[in-house]
Amino acid sequence: MASSAAATYRCAECGADLNLTAAQLYPEGVYFEAGNKGTLSFSWVDESRLRFTPEDKIRPFFETLNYWGIQRKRTRISCDACGRLLGYVYDDGPPAMEGTGQFGMGPSQVIPRRPRYRIKTKAITVANPPAIAPYR
Repeated sequence: MASSAAATYRCAECGADLNLTAAQLYPEGVYFEAGNKGTLSFSWVDESRLRFTPEDKIRPFFETLNYWGIQRKRTRISCDACGRLLGYVYDDGPPAMEGTGQFGMGPSQVIPRRPRYRIKTKAITVANPPAIAPYR
């Protein structure tokens, strides 16, 4: 998927405009605990175009070497028009506050994080890809 402010994304199933642009993408190379393979990570989404379903499973999961556990709580993101699964919301975005912890007592305190909307690249298409300059 190309990264340009002009690129917008649509549902690959029904073609519905998801109101997602490349300007809302996290920069390439940003590290996330849950990984980023085969997905695009957005910092913001238009909630009126998507459907959110909480998911709570108690069984082992392994996303990456550093992101695993027994109980997985996440939120499914689906296209509001057709219901196709687009991705998930993760809580491993950038810190939602400045400082070194919830109570300012050091890094061992829980630091609240902004949500990261992880959308599968196979579930979306680029509506207007950026023009590529001719090769000279």
